[in-house]
Amino acid sequence: MGHTHPEGQPQPEGHICCPETNTSHPNDPIPAEPKDIPQIKLAPIITDRPTDSINSSATSLNYASSSNPESPTTPATEPHVDNELEELKDEGIIAIAPASPEGRRFSDQPIPSDPEEVKKILGEGGENRNLIDKVCCGEGCCKLEALELDPQSKDHVPVVVPDNDAFRSLKLKLGPLSLDSKLTRTLELPDEVLSFVPLADSTASFDSTVQKHPPRFVTPHPPFEVFSAKVHHARELTKPSAEKRTYHFDLDVTDYPEESGTVDFVVGGAIGVCAPNLEEVVNEVFDLLGVPRFVRDKQVILKTTGGRWPTIWGDEMPRELTTTRRELLTWCSDLQSYPPSKLLFRVLAEYAHAPNEKKILQYLSSAQGQAAFCDLRTGPHLTITQILNAFPSSQPPLNRLISVLSTLMPRFYSLSQDPMISCQRDGSGCRRLIEMAVTVHETPNWRGGPRKGVGSGFMERVAHKAMAATDNGINPLTLDLRVPMFRGLMANPLAREFCMDGPMMLIGSGVGIAPFRGFVHRRLRSDNVTNKVWVVQGIRDSLLDEIYSGDWGVQEDKIKTIVQSRGGQHEYVQDAVRHQADIVWFLLNALDGRIFVCGSAKGMGEGVERAVVDVVIDKGNLNGEEAWAFLEGKKKEGVYIA
Repeated sequence: MGHTHPEGQPQPEGHICCPETNTSHPNDPIPAEPKDIPQIKLAPIITDRPTDSINSSATSLNYASSSNPESPTTPATEPHVDNELEELKDEGIIAIAPASPEGRRFSDQPIPSDPEEVKKILGEGGENRNLIDKVCCGEGCCKLEALELDPQSKDHVPVVVPDNDAFRSLKLKLGPLSLDSKLTRTLELPDEVLSFVPLADSTASFDSTVQKHPPRFVTPHPPFEVFSAKVHHARELTKPSAEKRTYHFDLDVTDYPEESGTVDFVVGGAIGVCAPNLEEVVNEVFDLLGVPRFVRDKQVILKTTGGRWPTIWGDEMPRELTTTRRELLTWCSDLQSYPPSKLLFRVLAEYAHAPNEKKILQYLSSAQGQAAFCDLRTGPHLTITQILNAFPSSQPPLNRLISVLSTLMPRFYSLSQDPMISCQRDGSGCRRLIEMAVTVHETPNWRGGPRKGVGSGFMERVAHKAMAATDNGINPLTLDLRVPMFRGLMANPLAREFCMDGPMMLIGSGVGIAPFRGFVHRRLRSDNVTNKVWVVQGIRDSLLDEIYSGDWGVQEDKIKTIVQSRGGQHEYVQDAVRHQADIVWFLLNALDGRIFVCGSAKGMGEGVERAVVDVVIDKGNLNGEEAWAFLEGKKKEGVYIA
């Protein structure tokens, strides 16, 4: 039995009624500024922070208040398939609830994630294959063919699988595959698109920066190069027993080169960090491929036939660059972040010497092995070292392997302060600092234990070195720790929609709360101290996971609601949104109101959006379709920003 409206109308499917609290009166449709709650006006307060603190100070610098909207933007790194999905909806292939406005999808039939679901969508004869191709990942998940037994064979002998832990960790389902199995639609071996040519003077010496900074051709925004930012300070924000570790960094960007227009570090903005692959991983790849040690760091001429690689977003064109094999594996090729491609297995099959390994690799790049391949792509991400260890007889030339790997892309992190007020005096002047927070991403390692992400793992290693120096009474600046970074030029909605005036609610979970600390810092600099801010911070346990506690520059208990998913009331941020329905409704209807959301898009982001729709249904007396349309309009107006 569903909830009912005050007028007795049935509630939309999935609707959760907002509770009655001192900040939530679901039956009151009048959007009014809440009066009967604690004072939440932002006013600067005096703290006893030492004057030599490395955190944000009140020192002001000249700055441009926002990024130039006409400035170049960072190219997108992931394909966008919303339009194609809408086309599938129109064709009736994927059912989408009619109450969902454009851009919001709740599927009655989810997007397929395994071969059986793909078969259902394709139909018995595969008549819908041309339609599903529009949103295909490009790896042929919809092109399944059965593995048939050879009728001439009296004794079917399954292929012998490699006897090693790496192969077992793949959990491959090979079915009746044998050395005699007929495979069809196996990918063609890709053309050679890059090669190594010896230098004319191979004895010339050079100074390698491979362990500290990427080569110059790794340019995020040509002609600007990656900047080497000195680590001024680092500390751990979470407690030792926290499930996820989060670190704070102060980076010195005083000497960051000027760019055209009014481009500058802005509140709510982000930086891109060019993180290297772990040295131990790079060495293992060299060892598994049998690359001699004496050539790994030897300069060569890299020739490519086209494309952007090894740059990040350079022009697509042939290149001739002087580099080393170690530089390319360390800074240009991703060894662990992307699921394997069929082209990778096809190249490995070409150079596998063991017949059983060659057959399995051919199977994974054929139509018959599509189900097993889909399982690999939709399961935990595999690393290149894991795959090479699983098929030890395959040792392709390094240029062949690199040509089928993804580019190692920058990792983007939001600034966690107002970058215009952070300054540290070193006796000779003011050093400009930017601050950021990084949560370490970990996934299971096939060898046991966790495997850290490329970017967060790199930043944690830097943090540990800086923290160890501090613990031993050593100034971290003397270590000359560096973070290769560049100023993000993406059309960041947080930076674009932030304004100095008007009430706003800031909703974040985990490290997603970090940029909102900068919002509060910036508001404190405003002459108008009547601006009101509400902060909803979602964490697992306030005793372990709360970051930046006591470091917002305001009386936090007046503006901040802490929601604990494992401690306290076991609630989530979307629950707090419903509990503060009056505030949400007021902000949605205020002339200059804003609601900002930052966190996981699939979990927390969708939950908050659903909760806001519940508020609109209850407070606005609307049905589900009308409520979604109302919220969509607020997104377009820049009132609801996620």
